[in-house]
Amino acid sequence: SITEWNPISGSVPPMADHDWQAEFEKYQQTPEYLLINTNMTLEEYQYIFWIEWTHRTIARLAGLFYAIPVFYFLFKKIIPLKEFGVYFVMGLLFISQAFAGWVMVASGLVDRPAVSHFNLTIHLLLALSLFALALWTALGHKYGFQNKKAKWSLPSKLSLLSFILLIIQITYGGFTAGLKAGHVSDTWPLMFGKWIPPNLFNSWINLIESPQTIVFIHRWFGFSILILTPILYYIIKKNNYPSDTSTRLSASIQNGVKWLIGVIVLQIVLGILTVLSFVNIWVALLHQANAVILLGLSVYFIHRFRALDKNM
Repeated sequence: SITEWNPISGSVPPMADHDWQAEFEKYQQTPEYLLINTNMTLEEYQYIFWIEWTHRTIARLAGLFYAIPVFYFLFKKIIPLKEFGVYFVMGLLFISQAFAGWVMVASGLVDRPAVSHFNLTIHLLLALSLFALALWTALGHKYGFQNKKAKWSLPSKLSLLSFILLIIQITYGGFTAGLKAGHVSDTWPLMFGKWIPPNLFNSWINLIESPQTIVFIHRWFGFSILILTPILYYIIKKNNYPSDTSTRLSASIQNGVKWLIGVIVLQIVLGILTVLSFVNIWVALLHQANAVILLGLSVYFIHRFRALDKNM
């Protein structure tokens, strides 16, 4: 809805009627308007404008909330210079995220009424990378930073594998959103009356381009995480992991993994409801928000298990 990228001046929305009309006229030159929204009124345009403007404003504020404290803490030497590297990477991720967002928007202003699903997914993954790095750093300050030389325990390996599977699943979630592949079929578990529709995998390009193939993978790949996490719980429960620490800590870790399983089940249920509701926006938003919670829990458990590895 906003066809220009003005990081500074763009923070001020249109005020007068002629300003709104000018913005609307820019939007009327886009493929989305010309091919889909030709009957859109100015009032309807203002609705989608405010959604996009709010999104960009939150991003600007997040950047300020990052930059001002970091430079202040560096100036006051609260953050040692030797630890600045991770905060520098966060800054690069902020800049990359903003740039990727504009590239994504620009991809929908040329000859198609939608943004590139690749650019959308890159935009999503950069945001989640920033979130994961910030959380990992915060956990390091709370529980201590990792000993990279510590041997990886089986729970640490399984939690890392679960994280990798989750990233793949989120990637396909981005593809699904970008291609509007959730609208392919509003039935579950079958698609078009079949468990495995024909011609899903007749070309490797289907894995990244075909809406039918992408949504099929996104529907079922998440169950790999649901299978893996109870295995992790069984291992730590059977071995009373971590066995050389307090019983209270062992119980806390085990209960935490049970909560993780619950969040995974909730995510799958929300995904199914998204399908059955033909991608109701509020259900889809809950599905996306819960994915962020799941990612945060995944990062948390990798950090906790690795912190315990150095003591074992």
